[in-house]
Parts: sequence; C-alpha cells; structure tokens
Amino acid sequence: MKFPPATEIRKIRMNMDITQAELAARSGVSQGTIAKIERGKISASYDTVVNLFNTLEAMRLDIGKDLVASDICSKGLVSIQSTETIMEASRTMRENGYSQLPVFSGGVPVGSISERGIFELIGRGTPMDVVDKMIVQQIMGESFPVVSESTPIATVAGMMNNWNAVLVSHNGQIVGMITNADMLKLI
Repeated sequence: MKFPPATEIRKIRMNMDITQAELAARSGVSQGTIAKIERGKISASYDTVVNLFNTLEAMRLDIGKDLVASDICSKGLVSIQSTETIMEASRTMRENGYSQLPVFSGGVPVGSISERGIFELIGRGTPMDVVDKMIVQQIMGESFPVVSESTPIATVAGMMNNWNAVLVSHNGQIVGMITNADMLKLI
C-alpha cells in the first residue's frame, strides 16, 4: 500500500480537526513523536507511518457515527418571512453567507428561497426592478423537511440527496438548519 509522505500526517489530521494528543491516544504513538514526524524532524519507521495513516483512516470513518442533527445544525436560524421582498431576502442571504433560506409565516416554515430561484426568475426575462419588489411567497419553493434534534446524522445524510437543507426542531420549535456545507464538514 502506498502512503503519502509522513509530513502529510499533519495536513490530514488538521483537516479532520484532530489534535496530536487524540491521534497519539488512538494510535499508541507518543504525541512528541507525532509532532516531530509532522515537522519533518525525524524519519519515522515504516510501521509507525502505516500505524498513523491507518489510525487516521479509522478516525475518519468514525466521524459522525454517533452524531445527531443538533450536533451539527447551525444555531441562530437565519430565515425570511413570506411577506418580505426579494430584495430583503437577497440582502439577508448576502449578509449571512447563505445561498438559500427557509421561508416562514410567523413561526411556521412554509417554503424556501434560493439564489438559484432568483437567478432563474431573472433569466426568464423578469426585469431587476420588478424582481426587487416581488414578495418572497410569489417565488418561494417547497419548505425544507423538518427533523427532530435527535435524528441520527445518517438519516439526515440520506435526506440531503433530495434537499439542499434540513430544518431541525426541538419540541416543535425550529432551532437550526443543516445545509450541504454543514454535512461536508464531517468529511
């Protein structure tokens, strides 16, 4: 089996958000040795390098295994009311770095709006000054599905095949949202 250079251990570990101490505890290789390998200060034995790469792979497979929706959902849900304008929805998306938003009527999710939906409207020839003044409910898409905060991530991952986001509820109240970007953080 071919492995990348031992100095790649740090890059892989950092991308997985694993500390040297966590890797040391799991692999049986001391934290000090891992630090020296990562800095290129020592040339580790083949067995040690194989052990570290195999341990990182096992840890990668464990990521998300016991997680539930509340563990990865964004807190402080950013949303838009169905009666607001497309201009306001666009501003909210830009200011918060989202490409889509859940649409609510009061506290109830009733739809979704996305950059893509707005672009499609413009692409069909609707003038910008008309789009700006349109009401969200005129162009919103279907509402994102809602799951309980205790829903396993594996279930949420399956739902993400058909939806760009999933809303997370606690006792019937929407408390967060999981997007494709949130799911990709687990990889």
